[in-house]
Amino acid sequence: MRCPFCGAQDTKVIDSRLFGDGDQVRRRRQCSVCSERFTTYETAELNLPRVIKQDGSRVPFDGRKLASGMTRALEKRPVRTEQVEDALSRIRRRLLATGEREVASRQIGEWVMDELRALDQVAYVRFASVYRQFEDVNAFREEIERLEQQLSPDARRRQLDLLAGDHSDDGEES
Repeated sequence: MRCPFCGAQDTKVIDSRLFGDGDQVRRRRQCSVCSERFTTYETAELNLPRVIKQDGSRVPFDGRKLASGMTRALEKRPVRTEQVEDALSRIRRRLLATGEREVASRQIGEWVMDELRALDQVAYVRFASVYRQFEDVNAFREEIERLEQQLSPDARRRQLDLLAGDHSDDGEES
């Protein structure tokens, strides 16, 4: 593994641990030349199904695109990076579990919305507004009403707690 700081080829592993749901290995490395330390993650390379897009074209699954979409929806929301990584892992496992060689992009989008709904309702509505191409405020309202009907009393309380903690006394967001 090349050192990201000085570019040297000689680095050594100083610690290895399982990460996530046990499907990744986290390695701490140290460069033999500049002595800087850095972390790498190792995952098994699996043959994920190809994605059938709306226009019928087929493309390889791109985990970076999936992560980017979720990250945009979760921007400035109180969700930990580990939670996002776990959600991404669950989506990848679902893709593999289908056993199919191709999966419709619409199905992947629905899985993303399931994960976002569980992580953060605001992020869910953000993603849904783009994914489902909301045309006006009424589409937002209908989705929010549908979401409220699905929330358990405990989840509804947690959302209210988040909203109550979002603002400081001086009127600015914290």
